[in-house]
Amino acid sequence: MTDMHLHHLHPDFWMPAWPELLKRRCHVTTCTIDIEHSEDSLHAHVSLDDGSILGPGDKMLVQGPPIRLSFGEKCTISRPVSIERAFPLERLWIQLTSYFELSELYDVSFTSGRLP
Repeated sequence: MTDMHLHHLHPDFWMPAWPELLKRRCHVTTCTIDIEHSEDSLHAHVSLDDGSILGPGDKMLVQGPPIRLSFGEKCTISRPVSIERAFPLERLWIQLTSYFELSELYDVSFTSGRLP
């Protein structure tokens, strides 16, 4: 037999491509954190400095000590952040199941009169 007919006997032929689908990618970048604790607003907004966009299943861990503000204070801080991307199969699963979880929010009741 020729080599063309024996390619299915090569061990790599039967190896599934699963390891590539289950691989998480990680990278470290910086982020800007805008925090305010006042009577007008209570928020903490994080924006990634390199313009990365987080997708379904991605995880972000801001590094550094906790930030504590007293009432009436606000600040803007730059910190390193590590981003762990979801693998493609996990991302697909999260997108599919999120539609079912979203339907739980639609539990709306239209009743006549007031509720106790």
